[in-house]
Amino acid sequence: MRKPDSLIFDMDGTLWDNVDTYVISWNIALQKTGHNKQLKRDDILGLMGKEAEVMLKTLLPDESKAQHNALFEKITAAYQSLVPTMNPSIYTGVNEGLEKLSAKYKLFMLSNCEKDGLVNFMNHTKTRHLFTDYMEHGMNLKPKSYNLKLLIDKHNLNNPFYVGDTDSDSKSSQLAGVPFVYLTYGFGTTDNYYLKFDSFPDLTDYFLNL
Repeated sequence: MRKPDSLIFDMDGTLWDNVDTYVISWNIALQKTGHNKQLKRDDILGLMGKEAEVMLKTLLPDESKAQHNALFEKITAAYQSLVPTMNPSIYTGVNEGLEKLSAKYKLFMLSNCEKDGLVNFMNHTKTRHLFTDYMEHGMNLKPKSYNLKLLIDKHNLNNPFYVGDTDSDSKSSQLAGVPFVYLTYGFGTTDNYYLKFDSFPDLTDYFLNL
């Protein structure tokens, strides 16, 4: 059994569910840009973990890249305005588990979210001190596999594990040559994983006892 020297966590569907806030952000932005379209939770849920460009092309396939960029700026601004009052669902055992795991492993976060999305998570959950570093898609607009390698190289990680909840997380891990830990309670499904857990406390207990 391989033993990690670090754990890198996805955010949405892995540590919390903040989809309702994202839906509100999208709908505010759509209204401000003159769209009649309004989204529901299920519209966003199936795209969680995807890069912003993929989400925009899927939901608004007939619009140009310039229109997509303008809309996404509005979405990001709307989300930031909601941060002080948002009420995401943090999965059972996440805060306690991260605290315990940080005593044994270097912890990181990596997500396809917009710039400062992970910062908002860490501020909301008061967990910033537990993480060594983080990477967001919004920092450089690069794929998750690329940013995973960036983190590994930057911190000279020898055997990191990536923890996520979707098949795209699994594929990104494979491209980066990193074992994938699948959390089954999240937003996606996959048959390709190194380890899987049905709850965060189960994951915590496993890695604490390695």
